[in-house]
Amino acid sequence: MNDLKRKMMKINKNRKPKAGLLLIASPRFRDLGEGLQRGTYAERKGFVVDAFLEQLQDELEIVFPDVVYEREDVEKAMTSFFVERVDFVIAEYLSWAEDFAWIRFLRDMPSIPMLFVNHAREKVSFEDTLDEDDFIDFLCAGNLVGSLEAGGSIARMERPDVKIVMGSDFQIYQQIVLYARAARVRGLLKQSTFGLLANYNEVMWSTYMDPYNLFTRIGPELRFIPYSAYAEEIEAVPSEETAVFKERLMTKYKMMDDVVDDKFDASIQASLGIARLVESYSIDAMIFNDIDPAMFRLIGLRAGFYPDSLNERTSILVPEADLGAGMITYILKLLSGKQVNFIEPFHIEYGENTFAAGHAGPNDYNEAGPEDVLIARDVRFAKTNYKYAGAPFAWYRISPGRKTMAQFVEDNGRYKLVCTQVDSLPGKHLFASYSHSIFRPVDMQVTDLFEHILKVGTTQHFAIVDGDYRKELQILSEMMHFDYYEFR
Repeated sequence: MNDLKRKMMKINKNRKPKAGLLLIASPRFRDLGEGLQRGTYAERKGFVVDAFLEQLQDELEIVFPDVVYEREDVEKAMTSFFVERVDFVIAEYLSWAEDFAWIRFLRDMPSIPMLFVNHAREKVSFEDTLDEDDFIDFLCAGNLVGSLEAGGSIARMERPDVKIVMGSDFQIYQQIVLYARAARVRGLLKQSTFGLLANYNEVMWSTYMDPYNLFTRIGPELRFIPYSAYAEEIEAVPSEETAVFKERLMTKYKMMDDVVDDKFDASIQASLGIARLVESYSIDAMIFNDIDPAMFRLIGLRAGFYPDSLNERTSILVPEADLGAGMITYILKLLSGKQVNFIEPFHIEYGENTFAAGHAGPNDYNEAGPEDVLIARDVRFAKTNYKYAGAPFAWYRISPGRKTMAQFVEDNGRYKLVCTQVDSLPGKHLFASYSHSIFRPVDMQVTDLFEHILKVGTTQHFAIVDGDYRKELQILSEMMHFDYYEFR
């Protein structure tokens, strides 16, 4: 097995977004106001910069070489941003300023998400500019003229990666935080590794994705991992580790009477084997073809439990070899840090404006309450001749609450991201062998929702997470040139 493993650098998926700060000011104004009560132009801009940095420091890691006045300053900034591998750049004209630095930056800075901001003052500090001190403050307040000057070059230099934002200090702060969250995901995707265990799903051709496009246009490297490697990792799981995992499950969750003990152990071992593969190959998203007959013949069952170590790594596991579903599950995991579930809609009950959805196979239940999970026999395979037929799994009634539901697919070289919000309704366990819930769309008819999705043209697989991440998904789609569809 050692010759098959490939140790890769682990990435810090819990880090803050990293932003480069490009603040442009005028060298001809720099020393004006010396000896005045409120200081020079440069000193006044320094107070503005300090306040801006203090506002951002809790949410972002900032790379800020200094205010850009000269050509050398902008070259220093570009080098710093590249070396530090910032996720995005926040750019602003602090007043009117010469545009040589900005145009050089647009020309020479490699493509990267940029937020070009303009802070609007609630009220200026002067009534007229007859006094020299007020005149210097008038010059300091001229960021609108600077932004207008700079805006023309954004269009002329054809930089579609620049998003323009204007507003109050708080409005701009909110936009920066949303943009930063999306830019961080974009940056992490470029450092991530997906594992495909072990091949595409031959009964669902619509889930196939091009690995070359995946790497060059989105970021993750795709590793194909053989079932033989999986079998070796299962075999290497220590019996003590199986026993500890089993005790935790039995302590927390109820178990149905027809669970067979040796099959319970086998299901745990198979689940822990996946965790070992994730660790061995430094996998961030494991895309598991859990319905391949070859896997059942070799392993004897489908793993039924979701190792909590995946969440400790901020990694994810999805079934049925669907790379697109793995992508959106991983994106939502990076955005939220929460438990993300994998579902497919089963049927509609028009009179209740609901649809049933869920999925067989391992599904994350680690944040669920004890009442939401049963250890139950996998009846779907109970009557097969596989070695551990009917091995148990964590039968999860997906927790109630409002959730973001999203999916991601490839379409002839383009990517589509679809999202909406749904309410997961409370209730008892209904569908044997499927983690599931009953869902209701928010503020729309269930038939309208799925008619819209059918017209977009996607697949049957979705990811869901507690909370509302639609704005972040929209910004990420703009950054990465995905076709974005939101239904509400």
